[in-house]
Amino acid sequence: MSRTLIVIPCYNEAARLPVETFRGFIESNPDIDFLFVDDGSSDETGELITALAEERPGRFHALRLEQNGGKAEAVRHGINHGLDLEPGHAYIGFFDADLATPLEEIRPMRDLLEDRPELEIIFGARVNLLGRMIRRNLLRHYLGRIFATLAVLVVGVPIYDTQCGAKLFRVNQTTRDLFEEPFLSKWIFDVELIARLVRDRRGTELPGPREIICEYPLHTWTDVAGSKIRRSDFFIVGIDLMRIYFTYMRGAPVRTTHAEPREAPSSDPTS
Repeated sequence: MSRTLIVIPCYNEAARLPVETFRGFIESNPDIDFLFVDDGSSDETGELITALAEERPGRFHALRLEQNGGKAEAVRHGINHGLDLEPGHAYIGFFDADLATPLEEIRPMRDLLEDRPELEIIFGARVNLLGRMIRRNLLRHYLGRIFATLAVLVVGVPIYDTQCGAKLFRVNQTTRDLFEEPFLSKWIFDVELIARLVRDRRGTELPGPREIICEYPLHTWTDVAGSKIRRSDFFIVGIDLMRIYFTYMRGAPVRTTHAEPREAPSSDPTS
């Protein structure tokens, strides 16, 4: 049975982390584990996730970062830590702590990787199709569509939804390479991941982002109150898009990379 690890970045989530939902989910899904990353919280988030890891060792893991570095670095540290956990996982990804994307979406996303070996990355996509329940704030939806259009222009990959906080990766060298370097952006590191992939595959015979990324239309997504993104951050996002373009897309040197799948590492866990 292929095991999956989901990283949950947490910043001041002590009062709203749906602990019982996670507890119930692992009981009915014995092959899916969670790594909670405390991003330097000022509340009791660190103590909460540590208690969870001690309660269900092997199913819940905890990683506590001393300083708040933003969601991008919390996810990056979590992925890198998770890649070295024993006994090892075939798939690794991240979901937002508020569970705007329900945990039940993990399994169908993983099924895509299981059924299609050519795929390496699954992006959850908030597409309001008939039969889906995608509940988004209207203003945020239209701002998101503008951003998505700009992101496509920057990376040259026709992706519909870069910013959905539900993504899953096959555990291989590609994933290790994508999360190796610190991110330029705290908020739009999802776009940066695609830009890194474009850079790493440029000038090689390896399949590009269009061949290895698949967008999965979520069945359910709910806009949860309490977002930590402010309106002023949209200006920063614009600057970050330009930084991503000039760093990765415009004349960036080809980076030596490997795409061969790698066996689960044998280093000891530190959770």
